Amino acid sequence: MENTFHVPTVAELMAKGQTPDLLFWVGCAGSFDERAQRITKDICKILNHVGLNYAILGTEESCTGDPAKRAGNEFLFQMQAMMNIEILNGYEIKKIVTACPHCFNTLKNEYPELGGTFEVIHHTQLIQDLIDQGKLRPDDGHVFKGKKITYHDPCYLGRANEVYEAPRKVLESLDAQLSELKRCRSNGLCCGAGGAQMFKEPEPGNKDVNIERIEDVIESKAEIVAAACPFCMTMLSDGVKIKEKEQEIQVLDIAEITARANKL
Repeated sequence: MENTFHVPTVAELMAKGQTPDLLFWVGCAGSFDERAQRITKDICKILNHVGLNYAILGTEESCTGDPAKRAGNEFLFQMQAMMNIEILNGYEIKKIVTACPHCFNTLKNEYPELGGTFEVIHHTQLIQDLIDQGKLRPDDGHVFKGKKITYHDPCYLGRANEVYEAPRKVLESLDAQLSELKRCRSNGLCCGAGGAQMFKEPEPGNKDVNIERIEDVIESKAEIVAAACPFCMTMLSDGVKIKEKEQEIQVLDIAEITARANKL
């Protein structure tokens, strides 16, 4: 049976005179993209399971401004950022977790100079921390045991912020066969969506970047490719479809893998 639970907004908690210890920044993809919504739900399942006092902004959350900035519209980025900072500071938010490396990078590295200084963590870091604390433990008969899994480093999590270990440590807890892609960590290859490429047609060339990347995955012979970014999720899933490998390769977010392994 599906667990049903209520995800509170910060405004709701404030009305009761409470404040969340952690704000879950859902992001545009996590809110509106059907595939990414499943990742959002699994993160909420994890947060509920471990009893964290968290909340979301709900309709008060708007885009961090990352796509505008990457596409070169600094003015729009600053407008979007200032609006969010005003809301976050108004609620005295201290700590934020997000499943999107683009949101993570923008909130962590670009908001401080506009007056928004928060402790920002990525969901893979939070999950690793919860495993270290013994609050998450894979179920004995979980579905990933012995499966061949590889991990794709998102650019804004890996090269931009050097978060390499957390997602890998989460996967290490599964008792699966882990294999690295030939281009990984600081030498990782972009999925093809970064720099606002997600929202436009690719420039003319010999091959789309996501096809090049999925060829790395096929070469690794992995049954599952773990992602940690909603943009990567889209690009990798599209690559798998184009290569007609949907029966052989599953694309799953680290949060989805964790939720299933813990039978949440």
